Amino acid sequence: MLLPKKYPVFLCFPIQKFYFCTRIFTNIKTPMKINALRSCPKINDTLPAVARTYSVPSGTGREREVAFSTDILSLTGQGSHVSRPVSGRNVGRIDRCTPGHPSRQGRNVKENGMVIFRQRLSIILLLFSLASCGTREEKIDREALVTRHNPSVTRFDTLASLSVGNGGFAVTVDATGLQTFPERYAAGVPLGTQSHWGWHSFPNEREYRFEETLESYDFGHGHPELYAVQPRMSPENADRARFMRQLEAVNYFRANPHRLHLGAVGLELLHADGGEVAPEDLSDVDQTLDMWNGQIRSAFTLDGERTEVVTACDPSADRLAARIVSPLLRKQRAGVKLRFPYPTGQHTDDACDWNSPDRHRTTVAAQGERFALLVRTIDTTTYFVKITWEGQAALREKAPHCFVLETSSDALSFTVDFAPANDFPEAETFAAVAARAQTHWRRFWEEGGAVDFSRCTDNRARELERRVVLSQYLTAIQSAAPEPPQETGLTYNSWFGKFHLEMHWWHQVHFALWNRAEMLKPSLEWYGTVEPVAREIAARQQFEGIRWMKMTDPSGLEAPSSVGSFLIWQQPHYIYLAELIYRREPTRETLDRYLHLVLESAAFMASFATLDEAGNRYVLKGCIPAQETLRADETVNPPFELSYWRFALSLAQQWRERAGMDRDAKWDDIVRRLSPLAEKDGLYLAAESAPQTYQERRFTSDHMIVLGAVGILPQSPLLNPDVMRRTFDWVWDNWNWDHTWGWDYPTTAMCAARLGEPEKAVDALLMDKRTNTYLPNGHNYQDERLRIYLPGNGGLLTAVAMMCAGWDGNSLPTPGFPANGAWHVRWENLSPMP
Repeated sequence: MLLPKKYPVFLCFPIQKFYFCTRIFTNIKTPMKINALRSCPKINDTLPAVARTYSVPSGTGREREVAFSTDILSLTGQGSHVSRPVSGRNVGRIDRCTPGHPSRQGRNVKENGMVIFRQRLSIILLLFSLASCGTREEKIDREALVTRHNPSVTRFDTLASLSVGNGGFAVTVDATGLQTFPERYAAGVPLGTQSHWGWHSFPNEREYRFEETLESYDFGHGHPELYAVQPRMSPENADRARFMRQLEAVNYFRANPHRLHLGAVGLELLHADGGEVAPEDLSDVDQTLDMWNGQIRSAFTLDGERTEVVTACDPSADRLAARIVSPLLRKQRAGVKLRFPYPTGQHTDDACDWNSPDRHRTTVAAQGERFALLVRTIDTTTYFVKITWEGQAALREKAPHCFVLETSSDALSFTVDFAPANDFPEAETFAAVAARAQTHWRRFWEEGGAVDFSRCTDNRARELERRVVLSQYLTAIQSAAPEPPQETGLTYNSWFGKFHLEMHWWHQVHFALWNRAEMLKPSLEWYGTVEPVAREIAARQQFEGIRWMKMTDPSGLEAPSSVGSFLIWQQPHYIYLAELIYRREPTRETLDRYLHLVLESAAFMASFATLDEAGNRYVLKGCIPAQETLRADETVNPPFELSYWRFALSLAQQWRERAGMDRDAKWDDIVRRLSPLAEKDGLYLAAESAPQTYQERRFTSDHMIVLGAVGILPQSPLLNPDVMRRTFDWVWDNWNWDHTWGWDYPTTAMCAARLGEPEKAVDALLMDKRTNTYLPNGHNYQDERLRIYLPGNGGLLTAVAMMCAGWDGNSLPTPGFPANGAWHVRWENLSPMP
C-alpha cells in the first residue's frame, strides 16, 4: 500500500518461520517501531503509545502492522534495550543489541554514511536475536487454539447439551450423543431440531385480520400513526367485546407463525427385562464436542455394555448423520428412535407437545431396503423426513409419531434429512457426511479470524479465550441462515421462535469483522424479500421510505407489541451491515446489491426526524429507545438513537456519492442540525425528556445504551468525550447490573475501549453477573427463561474484534487490552470497526 512520504518503513521478508527486516531511511523527525516486538516474551509490554498504525497485507494471509510513534522508542527487556532519541535531523541509531548494552546517541546520518549501514545491521541482528521467541508474525496454531476448548461432558447436565449445525439447521443432543431424553432437558438447554424454514401457524378459525391489531397515535409528527400493539383495557375503552376481539387478534398474530421442532432423533435404550432406561441408569459418560472436525463423540455404559456414538451435521444440507457402535444393538436393546411432537405455540419453550397425537399425522410415504420417507402433516403445514441407513436394518412404527430403526449388527450408521418438500439431496453415507463436515470446519477455523490468549498471564485470559472460541462455533451453527436468527438460535423457541431485527446487529456484525462476511450476506438478502411489508408499515404511519419491523418471521409480518412496534434502533442496522460488506468488497457490484435498501432505509430516518423550528434543530420523538424502560409517548431524543441517526444518514450520503448520485440536501440538513445529546450535571441523560435519569431506578436498569453512542458507534460531534467519560464512570459504579442483558457487557467494553480504558474493557467482558454467565457449552445464560442468548455471544465476538483490531482512526495496537504485560494478545484476520 502507499504510505505517506517521509516516513521510515521496515521491509520484511519471510525466512522460514522468521522475518528478515531492513529499514528505508528518510530525513524525518519521527522515529519508528515494529509492533511485532510486542509479541516477544523477552520484550516487556511497556511500549509507548503509537500515533499511527498501517496494516499491510502479508504473504501469509495475515496483516502486518507498521506502526509509527512521535514518542521516543524504548524497548527494555531480558537481554535487549533499544532507544532512539528524537531531534532535528537526527533520526537515531542502534549501536548495540547485546545484553546489558543500551544503544548510544547516534551521529547525524548525513555526516557519516556508515551509520545507515550500522543501523540496518543492528536492526537485523536484533530481529534475529528475538527470532527464538517469535514475533507477532508467528502464525497462531489454530487447531490447538480451538481444540483446547472442546467442551467435555461427564454427566447428564441439562445446561450442557451440545449441538451440531450448519447455520440454518441445527440439532442439539444430550449426553448420549442423540436426542434420547428430550423431556428431561426441556427446562435446560433443550434438544431442538430446527431449521430456518420450519414454521407453523394454528388455524385462524375466527378469521382475525391484522388490521384489528392497529391503534392510532399522535406523537407530534403532524399526522396520525398506526401501530400494531397489545391493547390494555381502560375506563375509556367501554366496549369490552371489541377489546377482547382485539386482544385475541393480537395474541394470534404474535404467536403465529411459530418455529417448529422438526423431530427428535434419539436412542431407544432398554434394560435386559425390556424396561425403559432413564438417564440415571447410564454410567461412565464421556462426551466431547470436537469443534475442529464438527463432530460430537459420546460414550456411556448401560448394564456393563459400552455404547459409542459419533454425531455430525452436513454443512450443506439439513441432514443429521450418526454412527452407533454397541453390543446392545445386536441384542435388540438399542436402536434409533424418531419421535415427532405437535407444536405448542408458547412464547418460550422447546415447542414440543408430546400429548396431542390426534392433532397431527406422521405417515410412511415410501420405504425401501435402506431408507424410509416420512411425511409430517400439522394442520396446513407439511414437511418431509427421510432416514437412510447402511447395512441390514429395519424401521418399525412403535406408536403414533414414533419409529424405531433396529439392526442385528454391533454397528449402525444412518442419516436423517429434513426438508419442506420431497426434494432431498442425494443420499450420503455417514463417513461422507463426516468427511465433508471435517473439511468445512477446518476451513472455517483456518480462514476466519483468530485471537490467541495463551501467552497472557492474567488468570482470566483462558476463560475469555474459551468464550471467544465457543461463541464462534455457536453463532456459526445457529446464526447464519437466509433470515436473521432468533435470540435462542435453532435450539429452542423464544418469542415464539421469531427473530428481532434490533438484535440482527448483535447476531451477525462479527461475521464481517472476523473475515466471515459470506455468513452475513444471506440474511441481508432477506430484507429485499420483505421490502413491501416494510414499505407498508412506513406508509400507514405516513412516513417516507421503508420502516423495518422489530419482531417478525420469514414473511416479514410485524408481530404486535406494546414495546417492539415503537423501537427505531433497528432501522439503521441495514445501512451499517451493508457498509461492513462494502468495506471488505468495495465494488460496483456491492453498491448495486445494497444501494436501494440503504437509501430507502435512510429515507424513513430522514422522514422520522422532526424539525423543531423554535430550537432550530431536528429531534427524535414518539419512539421507545433501546433502553426499553422508557415510554414512547414521553421520550424525546434518546442519546444512542440520535448518534445512530447521524452516523447512518452520513453513511447513506457516502453511498449516494459512491454511486455517482448527488447528496440529499435534506439529509445533510438533518445531520447538521440534529440535536446534541442531552446532559444534566455533567452526565448524559437516558433521553432529553428524562432529567430524572439518575434519580429513578427504571432509568438506570435494562440496557445502558447511552454508552453505545461511543462504542457501538464512533465519536460524534453530537457529544462531548469528557461528558461521556463521566457518564461511563457513573454507569460503571452505579448501574443496576442485576437487570441487564448479555450484550450489555460488550457494549460497556466497546465504550471503555474507545474511551481509552482497556482495563475496564476487559473487566466488562468478564464481569461476574448472572447475565454474563457462559455455560460449559459456551452459551450465554440469562435466566430460567432464556437459558441461552446468542446476542451475548455475537456481541462478545464483536467487542473482542474491536479490542484487537481497533476502529477507524485508532492509533494504538490492540487498543482494548491493557499494555501491562499481562495481556499478550495475538490475533489474525480481524477487521477494524467503523
